[in-house]
Amino acid sequence: MEKLQKLLEIEGFKDEQELAEAVMTDSVCPGICMNPDCNYTTEVEPDQAHGYCESCDTQTVKSAVMIMGLI
Repeated sequence: MEKLQKLLEIEGFKDEQELAEAVMTDSVCPGICMNPDCNYTTEVEPDQAHGYCESCDTQTVKSAVMIMGLI
């Protein structure tokens, strides 16, 4: 859950509850690259598990909702 904590920090959410409340009624949510040495973030669809990372040039961006296991 290190990546989720980093995403919360980058996006300015105080905890998972606040993030979940913010994204559950939206068509996009924050996503983060899951590569260990990369913290690239972008807006993605909530069900995104293999989004494109512009920093790593890989398909490793996962949505916050997927990381939290809400989908």
